[in-house]
Amino acid sequence: MSAEFDLAPHKHNSLADGKGATLPDAVRWPHILSMSAIDAQPLLLALAMTAGAAAYFSASAEPPVWLALAAPSGGVSALIVARRFAWPAILQIVVWVLFGAGLGLGSAMLRAHSVAAPVIAGQTGPVMVEGWLADVETGTKGPRLRIDVHAVAGLAPDATPHSVRLTHRSRLEVSSGRFVRCWAVLRPPPSPSMPGEYDFRRQAWFEQLGAVGYVQGRCRGGALGAPGGVLADLRMKVAAFRRQLAAHVNLAAGDRAGGFAAALVSGDRSYMRTEDQTALRNSGLAHLLAISGLHMAIVGGLVFYLMRRALALVEPLALRVPVQKPAAIIALAASLAYLVISGAGVSTQRAFIMLAVVFGAVLFDRAALSLRSFAIAMILVVLLQPESVMTPGFQMSFAASGALIATYEAWTAKRARSERIMGSVSYSWASLAVTSLVAGTATAPYALYHFDRLAGLGLIANLAAMPVITFVSAPAAAAALILAPFGYGDIGLRVFGYSLEAILWIAETCTAQAPDGLSPGKQMPEAALVLFSAALAVAILARGLWRWILAALISGPALWLWWAVPAMGVHWSPSGDVFVRMAGGEVERIRYIEGDGLSPMRFSELEPSGLCEAWPCRLETEMGRIVLLAPDSTTPVCMPASEADWVLLPGEHHRPAQGPSACAAGIDWGDVLRQGGLTLKVDGAPIQGAAPCQARPWKPCVREMDQS
Repeated sequence: MSAEFDLAPHKHNSLADGKGATLPDAVRWPHILSMSAIDAQPLLLALAMTAGAAAYFSASAEPPVWLALAAPSGGVSALIVARRFAWPAILQIVVWVLFGAGLGLGSAMLRAHSVAAPVIAGQTGPVMVEGWLADVETGTKGPRLRIDVHAVAGLAPDATPHSVRLTHRSRLEVSSGRFVRCWAVLRPPPSPSMPGEYDFRRQAWFEQLGAVGYVQGRCRGGALGAPGGVLADLRMKVAAFRRQLAAHVNLAAGDRAGGFAAALVSGDRSYMRTEDQTALRNSGLAHLLAISGLHMAIVGGLVFYLMRRALALVEPLALRVPVQKPAAIIALAASLAYLVISGAGVSTQRAFIMLAVVFGAVLFDRAALSLRSFAIAMILVVLLQPESVMTPGFQMSFAASGALIATYEAWTAKRARSERIMGSVSYSWASLAVTSLVAGTATAPYALYHFDRLAGLGLIANLAAMPVITFVSAPAAAAALILAPFGYGDIGLRVFGYSLEAILWIAETCTAQAPDGLSPGKQMPEAALVLFSAALAVAILARGLWRWILAALISGPALWLWWAVPAMGVHWSPSGDVFVRMAGGEVERIRYIEGDGLSPMRFSELEPSGLCEAWPCRLETEMGRIVLLAPDSTTPVCMPASEADWVLLPGEHHRPAQGPSACAAGIDWGDVLRQGGLTLKVDGAPIQGAAPCQARPWKPCVREMDQS
């Protein structure tokens, strides 16, 4: 039996002759798998834990609480039995994977119940909301204020949300860290309007965000001081410092890219122009906005490099201590400071965990970048933040990281035989192209599932932007930090701003020259995403020709499932927007009614079209003729079937009491509110509402619209 899947610990990668050979029919996997046992075990465990956590969040009903302890405990018992009775290697693998799945499921259940906090049951207001302003974000309708609540008028303390998010439509005159008082309309965090959409209510549950809404008028500063408790007080002070830092960077880096610079340094995007954020998203450079792996790697890597060089100059220290170890400790401390200053978002926390694993490997004389460190980082993230496995950030960052590490492990072996791997192209330049290509390919299924499109020139934009970020932006930011104590930090920030102006120019140019967006034209089903994820996992695990064969065999059914699913014809979301697939296949967004819900995230980048400038609005679509009546229409209407196939009615139950059978089929706004969104498929399938109600901690079986 090969050591590749012998789960017993061994010092070396091979067994001594005559030892460990159990069954002659054991499958010999070393020709397929690329890792030794020490790497296979944590990676298999990490993948299984991710699958277990995802299974919990995708379950149709809440599993019993006892399962949170029984699942991992049963897995441990099975592992002990398998080791004790020397089960065949394949069975040991199965037990190991089942243990990981149980551990992931259990950690997700425990986390879901441990963060329980009050959530308002229905729309209220306007009411007085008092609390401390923790964060300010950019929103399409105005800044979004994240407030740690002190009190809400009319709500008992045990029913008061821990935090709320409010849209501030007027000029903002308060800053982070201040105690504020706002007249606001509150409602529960909205649910997704389409099956398979990203569930904001689940995210809000784990962030203890108990209500969303908007401010009537302006938020005013209050007289109450800092919140009670050392940690709460420290959090508000950090929030105030972040806001001051963002304001300073915004001014020092220049008018054109100051908001971009502030977002990268402090995580505060409120100074950034909306059109710049749109250009970065459409060009495939949106990952620069979220402070995650790239930013942490630049900060930690730059500090590590500088400190290692500086410590090597101290001869007494360099002769007695491996200088990379104190350099790793200092770099880890700098990364921790960056984590705190940037707001410690979920993606930033995940990136810090991965970086801590890398520097931990340096401290313990292990390979810093390997599939083992990648697996350990994934295990820690799933244990600490199991809810993140359902987010695009987790899926795309780990997909890109795993694919890149596996690619460069395979490429390193080839480089040992030849310095030039791609003909006349050197390794340095080839690696830049391969990094963008591999990362883009690995993350493409997740981008298509969550956002329904790919950036048309994303590869070119990243190839052009990454050298600027690496060789200009990062050193300029480091120079600003070094010069700040001497009063010359603004010089570095201005150079930093110039480099980011170049990034914005690249984003705008690629957005203007690229197609409107590469969209498949239909929503990817969840089963297809699971198969694509399995194909990627196999490609990382396998080696040689096997990785391509196995990945292709798994991707084939995923593509068929995707192709077979019927496309959306019309979707009417609780936001009031209508999304219509026109006769040519393109999806258009129509601003129809002012609603309080969310539009699908996959259509978030669509700008409102000018198709409906006159009412009634008649559209030729893939579903036939669709008519939208005037938004202020109140008269019952029977549109003849000879004139329309479907009619959208703005009022609730806005149909005549009786009418001829030749009336066109209709959907009214009341149906949308009750169902949480309605979707019509082009194949003529029955009208589809939002995802069916499930009794989960974050989603009780009462729609917030029914409560208003």
